[in-house]
Amino acid sequence: MASKANSINLLEFHTPQMRAFHLTWVAFFVCFFAWFACAPLMPVIKGEFGLSVAQIANINIAAVAITILVRLLVGPLCDRYGPRKTYTGLLALGAIPVLGVAFAQSYESFLLFRLGIGAVGASFVITQYHTSVMFAPKVVGTANAAAAGWGNAGGGAAQAAMPLLLAALLMAGVSETLGWRVALVVPGVAMLVMALVYWRYTQDCPAGNFSELRAAGLPVESGGKGGWASFKAACRNHRAWLLFVTYGACFGIEIFIHNIAAVYYVDHFGLSLKAAGLAAGSFGLLALFARALGGWLSDRSAGRGDLNSRVTVLFVLMVGEGLGLLWFANADGVAFALVAMLVFGLFTHMACGATYALVPFVAPNALGGVAGIVGAGGNVGAVLAGFLMKGTGDVRQTLFILGGLVVVASLCALGARFSSTAVNTAASAAAAARA
Repeated sequence: MASKANSINLLEFHTPQMRAFHLTWVAFFVCFFAWFACAPLMPVIKGEFGLSVAQIANINIAAVAITILVRLLVGPLCDRYGPRKTYTGLLALGAIPVLGVAFAQSYESFLLFRLGIGAVGASFVITQYHTSVMFAPKVVGTANAAAAGWGNAGGGAAQAAMPLLLAALLMAGVSETLGWRVALVVPGVAMLVMALVYWRYTQDCPAGNFSELRAAGLPVESGGKGGWASFKAACRNHRAWLLFVTYGACFGIEIFIHNIAAVYYVDHFGLSLKAAGLAAGSFGLLALFARALGGWLSDRSAGRGDLNSRVTVLFVLMVGEGLGLLWFANADGVAFALVAMLVFGLFTHMACGATYALVPFVAPNALGGVAGIVGAGGNVGAVLAGFLMKGTGDVRQTLFILGGLVVVASLCALGARFSSTAVNTAASAAAAARA
């Protein structure tokens, strides 16, 4: 039976492992582009619907709230039906609210569709699941982080591209009221195209699709039928919940910054919509390399040490993120703010990569459940950050408080240390994979 890949050959497309790697990050990129496409256009949408600060906060919360539930669901669904079917379904169904938001006529309808778009954010869990079942322990951290990072860059690309797309439509004579709606149709159509491509060119694991393997009586990654059993097993593992917190403190902050950065640069520093979009987009585009760097550091540390070396890497990165966020909150002037954002953003993306470099080792027989729980933590963090901003009414104060909370949350990384038995088991699995 085909085995997991021990290396990542970026120019290779004929193996199922590398096809899954490339198509899953592209699908993730499309989903994240769609998820955050509204954010850089909010200054325009705010004016059209006459939105208040509280209503904008509600929209930001809605954008990430439903993702918590969907992330918890898609992990076990991957165990049960396989990542191929799960991703195809999410892409096709997620395109509906993405297209629907372009036709919103009021704050209420816009809020409803924005809530639905949040489900698209669950694509991350499927991406991490698919690379985890395709790559061996030696490189799984790098594979997970690279696929997630390149896909995650879709959020940054949306921040930069959507204002430019709107500007192009305005230059073509389209009104601003119609222009932002036409611009938002683009990511919806891209999701439908990607659904067809993913269904056609990927398979669940190196040996084939889960349904075919089960029919032939062969074992699959989850060790069983998956679904509810996988979720219950993951819930009983304390490390899954500790990583739930750490991911909330890194990816949750990342989502929060995506949603407020453009408005923050416009309101506090007087930048134009295009300049603010480029500034905000630079934060998201760090994911092109920073997540992969976090996963690579985790793999390297484990190669030179043991499984708990991955935990130490995550702790250090989260402390750096928290200190960088405190700097960003106190930065005066747009130049200092931009530098501070890029520094803390580097640590944030790397911490995200290091978190999911740990996920495959928490409970290998309940991978989908663990991936879903940890992924949901990211959105819980974003929702809580949204409520915090709503409560303080001030972005800078919110950022300062969040910086302190991230430093505290870094202690959860240390709490996720593995026992000597788990460390020895992981070392044996890695040795077997290299043999």
